[in-house]
Amino acid sequence: MNKQDLNNEWFEMAKTDLDAAEYLLNMRPVPIEIICYHCEQSAEKMLKGVLVLHNIEPPKTHDLLQLCKQCCEIDEEYEQFSDSCIELTPYGVQVRYPSGIELDETDMRCALQEARKIYEFVSAMCASPDEDAEQEQGLTL
Repeated sequence: MNKQDLNNEWFEMAKTDLDAAEYLLNMRPVPIEIICYHCEQSAEKMLKGVLVLHNIEPPKTHDLLQLCKQCCEIDEEYEQFSDSCIELTPYGVQVRYPSGIELDETDMRCALQEARKIYEFVSAMCASPDEDAEQEQGLTL
């Protein structure tokens, strides 16, 4: 598998996590912790996809700040997501187990917003020239 295919897999998985988080908003009661988890997973997979695209083996970590710092070595523009990464990192592990972490709808909305920002930025930064041309012509969704 070439790096672009592997990168696309990372991004597709990230999109699935973000879509799942947004879909779960319709459940009652709203599963806040699970939504936050999927937001962290989306951001993690997007940042790891950036590393793969630049021939860097992504570390086996859920520490988004570490991943963001590695992405900053590629392009300093990723620095703008340091706070987002700090916000989302605890949702990668802590919400999966009984931990006493208390989240509310504000935390969930913030997690969704931060995950979307990372997804949209990375998607735009890593779009291939062919994808850019297709999007301009309205050929992709």
